[in-house]
Amino acid sequence: MTMIKRRSTRQIMVGTVPVGGSAPISVQSMTNTDTADIDATVAQIKRLEQAGCEIIRVAVPDMAAARAIRAIREASTIPLIADIHFDWRLAVAAMEHGAQAIRINPGNLGGPEKLARTVDAAKHHRVPIRVGVNSGSIEKDLLRQYGYPTPDRPTALIESALRNVKLLEVQGFGEIKISIKSADVLTTISAYRLLSERTDYPLHLGVTEAGGLIAGTVKSSVALGILLSEGIGDTFRISLTRDPVEEVQVGYALLRSLQIRQRGPELISCPTCGRTRIDLFSLAEAVERYAQTMQAPVKIAVMGCVVNGPGEAREADIGVAGGNGVGIIFKKGEIYKKVPEAELLKVFLEELQKLEQERLAQA
Repeated sequence: MTMIKRRSTRQIMVGTVPVGGSAPISVQSMTNTDTADIDATVAQIKRLEQAGCEIIRVAVPDMAAARAIRAIREASTIPLIADIHFDWRLAVAAMEHGAQAIRINPGNLGGPEKLARTVDAAKHHRVPIRVGVNSGSIEKDLLRQYGYPTPDRPTALIESALRNVKLLEVQGFGEIKISIKSADVLTTISAYRLLSERTDYPLHLGVTEAGGLIAGTVKSSVALGILLSEGIGDTFRISLTRDPVEEVQVGYALLRSLQIRQRGPELISCPTCGRTRIDLFSLAEAVERYAQTMQAPVKIAVMGCVVNGPGEAREADIGVAGGNGVGIIFKKGEIYKKVPEAELLKVFLEELQKLEQERLAQA
């Protein structure tokens, strides 16, 4: 489906999900609930599962959160990653309670002995480790030697990641994936490009602290879109200061735009113009909300006028176009049904439901 040639990487298993090698690029997110609040965390994970999230990460700031992992995992179906900072005891406890992967910075766990205990637990429980390095967590000696990471000098990020990977390798551990995140788009791109030339471990992509819906979507899509188009990246998270469900939706939209993966519908809509005679914004938002519950990979169009709508969206499987008091539903550019404007949304959603059922039955 795509002309992109993937970089060759090792493959690891995060629970039941393969990462790296020839496995599909997986879409991740992270809960923003208090992990110790099992009901709230499970409820959010179930919404993320429905949106297509394939791997979920939870924060483990204390022992209560680590212990909650068992109940959370029992209530969900996607692999669970424990996000650990500084305390090796939390990493071990999280694995003992069922975490299927952990995210750590090995150099920040308190020394070789504590790291060794963490690695021993990972070996025992067959849990892979994500080595996660951010621009703000680089060792001081590397900053002195290479300077703060910039687009033309991202070396400190790369050396920090490889140094921490080495800490695991010397203990005979190789079930590793790596992330090197920056809040700067160009630094992220150049760092991952160089890192991909120096290791064949699978890479987790992301732009850290990307921002809200608009800024975060743009920054993540630019950085990750460029890297993925070059075959770099095996799994990723779109980081937004929003409902994490929206991270997953943006993630799949990104993969679809690069023709890497398709899940659910593609929605196209016109930007409106002086010919528009209906409340197209409300119509498009309502259709988009419904489309997010669909699984079939159909193309849906929401157009502003009956004059040009079907012609401009003739490749859509199904579309709707508003008029003055009346709207039309069209399929592959041909008018299928005329509907009074007041009933247009209701009838169109019914047609979407029928189309979804037909496509899923054919699959």
